[in-house]
Amino acid sequence: MKLNSTYRRLWSLAVGVLLTLPYLGSQAQEKRTLSLKEAISLSIQNSKELKLSQTKIDAALSSVKEAKNAQLPDASVSGSYLRVNSPNIYGPLLSGGSDSSGGGSSFSNVNSVAYAMASVSIPVFSGFMIQSQKESAKYLAEAARLDAVKDREAVIQNTINAYSNLYKAQQAVALVKENLRQQEQRVGDFTNLEKNGLVARNDLLKVQLQQSNVEVSLLEAESNLKIANITMDLLLGIPESTDLEAVADTYDQGVAASSKGVAEWEQVAMTNRTDNAALQAREKAATAGVKAAKGGYYPSVAITGGYVALTIPNAFSVMNAVNAGVGVKYNIASLWKNSAKVDDAKIQLAQVRVNEEMLQDNIHISINRAYQDYLVNNKKIDMYQKAIDQAEENYKIVKNKQENNLATTTDLLEADVANIQAKLNYAFAKADAMVAYSKLLETAGVLNEAGSEGTTTGK
Repeated sequence: MKLNSTYRRLWSLAVGVLLTLPYLGSQAQEKRTLSLKEAISLSIQNSKELKLSQTKIDAALSSVKEAKNAQLPDASVSGSYLRVNSPNIYGPLLSGGSDSSGGGSSFSNVNSVAYAMASVSIPVFSGFMIQSQKESAKYLAEAARLDAVKDREAVIQNTINAYSNLYKAQQAVALVKENLRQQEQRVGDFTNLEKNGLVARNDLLKVQLQQSNVEVSLLEAESNLKIANITMDLLLGIPESTDLEAVADTYDQGVAASSKGVAEWEQVAMTNRTDNAALQAREKAATAGVKAAKGGYYPSVAITGGYVALTIPNAFSVMNAVNAGVGVKYNIASLWKNSAKVDDAKIQLAQVRVNEEMLQDNIHISINRAYQDYLVNNKKIDMYQKAIDQAEENYKIVKNKQENNLATTTDLLEADVANIQAKLNYAFAKADAMVAYSKLLETAGVLNEAGSEGTTTGK
């Protein structure tokens, strides 16, 4: 019985494994061709940084709402019902005089008290504190929104970088595989030549060594591709098992030459950089904070109103006791205590202004660096295209010489390496040029979701 039960369990387990293997296999081998535009869209949709930025915006908007609530009326209602004993009340003011026995007169049946109160206070003037706090909260919320726009641009740029790395890794694998096929063919040719005594054993060993080196290069290229693929999966928020393939012609069109000079790009950055606009909003918030701190020197004025009802059974009742008026409150100690708050607010304002000056310098440096990188990478494309033509022609010449015993096998292998290296450099240069251009756009604050130029400050 136990043996049969064990067999049944093993059989059920085996069937379950067989049924799940196709599903697991399909998951592990899931492939997806991904365009750069789709990659940017997915990264924005699933970015944890942008989700965190949204929470900061929500917190800032909540502070705005809290600041606005400060000008709303305060209203409170209270009431109480008390049970009391029958008290002895005596004294010379009582009409009955004092009790000769030493006791006091008492009110009969006074054993409970009930009262209810309601009050309303509407702030009229608070030394401009409420208005200044509303203004400060509004500007801080705007700064948080602008920070989120800047974070969005950073996510787009990171996606473009990751997509470029994926593309370059794929190109490297493809080119090295192609070169490996050539090496295998060469080893086969040299093996036959060596058997027929047409080449030396040493030359055969050289081409075999070259094949081994290319095989090692392929392993490294495939490893880099896996890492680039995993990085891209995590960035897009999709399963790590997804095998991504960058669109091969993404970088074939190249980068359109910009007619703007570096000075024009700096002006664009000053106008569109959201971190610059965010600091300007924070400066306004800090200025409002100074006004709010100075509000402590002023009195506060409010319109007040209230209602009281009181009942003492078998004694008396008070109903419809309504009051209304104006209340003024002033803390004299603020004359010597509030100065510390004002100084602190002024220091915060000074810090923001220094940060603005530092950002201006940073924009100047970063724009110049990004612009020079853009120019250099654009020129590299033409240079590496010429290098490919030169390397291919050189390889043909050396190969012809080697076949006619006018060049050594080492010369042939060096020409082959130079040829494959020129092709890799050209493929990488096309991707690097687009990355450099998008970095220039990000630095200028005009990088949009399409990975192209646009105005982002107004978003």
